[in-house]
Amino acid sequence: MATITRARRAEIQRESLRIRMRCQRERHTVERTVTEIRTALPEVTPLEAWRLALGWSRAETIEQIANLYRGDRLRPRALTDARLCRWEHDPGEWPDAEYTVMLCRAYGARPEQLGLGERRPALPRYRYRQFHLDPTDGHGPHDQEAPMTTDAGLPAVGESVRLALLAHPDGGALVVDLAEAAVEHYATNYSKHPAALLFQQVRKVRQLLTPVMESPAHADAVQRQVGWLSALMGNLAYHLGDSSGARAHLGTAAAYGSRSGDSRLEAWAWGAQSMVARSSGRLADAVAYAEQGAALAPSGLVRAQLHAWALLPALAVSGRGEDADRALATAMTELEGATQAQAQAPGRFGFDEAELALHRAESYLVLDRADEARACADSSVAACLPGTPGWAAASLVLAQAEVRDAPQDAEQRGHDVLERVPAARLRSTARARLRELDARLTARGTASHGLTERLRTLPAPIDAHGRAIS
Repeated sequence: MATITRARRAEIQRESLRIRMRCQRERHTVERTVTEIRTALPEVTPLEAWRLALGWSRAETIEQIANLYRGDRLRPRALTDARLCRWEHDPGEWPDAEYTVMLCRAYGARPEQLGLGERRPALPRYRYRQFHLDPTDGHGPHDQEAPMTTDAGLPAVGESVRLALLAHPDGGALVVDLAEAAVEHYATNYSKHPAALLFQQVRKVRQLLTPVMESPAHADAVQRQVGWLSALMGNLAYHLGDSSGARAHLGTAAAYGSRSGDSRLEAWAWGAQSMVARSSGRLADAVAYAEQGAALAPSGLVRAQLHAWALLPALAVSGRGEDADRALATAMTELEGATQAQAQAPGRFGFDEAELALHRAESYLVLDRADEARACADSSVAACLPGTPGWAAASLVLAQAEVRDAPQDAEQRGHDVLERVPAARLRSTARARLRELDARLTARGTASHGLTERLRTLPAPIDAHGRAIS
């Protein structure tokens, strides 16, 4: 199919609108309107013509499909403007069977009317198991609706810990239980709050628990939770762009993990230290920290996480492709062997196949294996809820992988992230991926002024006076 210029695309939009309004006045059916549009505008595909005949933008189509999923008690899959655009314009792109069903339902058309019936003899029923919302179904965390919390619920957790300490100033079983509950709450709801706000709350609880650590009865248990709170603070500092602060907090987490005998905490803290070192260009340290964490990690999910999240990217950035492949193989083997309870571990300290796919994609990008990177990133995007940090990360890695063959789609993904994720919730990692995307587009000579300008004017997460943006 010949490339359609921007001017011609705008003309098509205007003409299709005139045709649709005329057909509405004459009380034609949608199918008749589609015929009129395609007769007047032969370059418009059937799939696009149905959307234009209904008068929907791509965003409205995506929302209609999401509503169909919700009406069926299913979690919506991640569909973007860029992907729908490719289905409409690129003969090499094709919606899978599940999306074909949903497009037919949304438009009220048969597959052959949408131009989707020629290559597939039958449409299987779409996969209820992977997207079911029923929490009694027994599936993993990506198959269920995420647990809810509120901005008021965040400080309330710290207040409950403070009240418990007023009743038991020297600590006790209740204080230990509440400290553990606070860590679980902050970790599970990590992505639901701006990093600066969550950092303040985690720090307050750590301050409350500091005097209790000297209690001989519960020293190890309280020290363990202080270690996990420090790990959260380190990760939050990193997402706020504070690498030196992250190193300090994560060093504390590793120390208290070792002191309390919590190998999972210690391993995770070293993995996070590797992530910070890698982002700072300290590649030898990144590999050393990752190896230290992997050696400490218990088998199953934690070992999978340390190999995929820390060791794999550190080796890839260091140019050690074969070693990176071995780390990936270990991660996949450990993830397959993880127990049901491990596989459902939620929150910041959990790990799953969507995150594994993200780290694979980013490592493949570094190793100049763009096709493999694109496939893995696409899989990660599909497993994430739109607008979440995981979705933003996977979308931007996918965009980087698309720069070579589909630069316009790649740039649109960058705009999608900036439109869906408020600046206050845009992590330093997402900002770095946006800058990398813009650099790749610029190097290819396909960058537009729009994305570059949006990044130039993007407010910093912390201003010159140390205040977080709201």
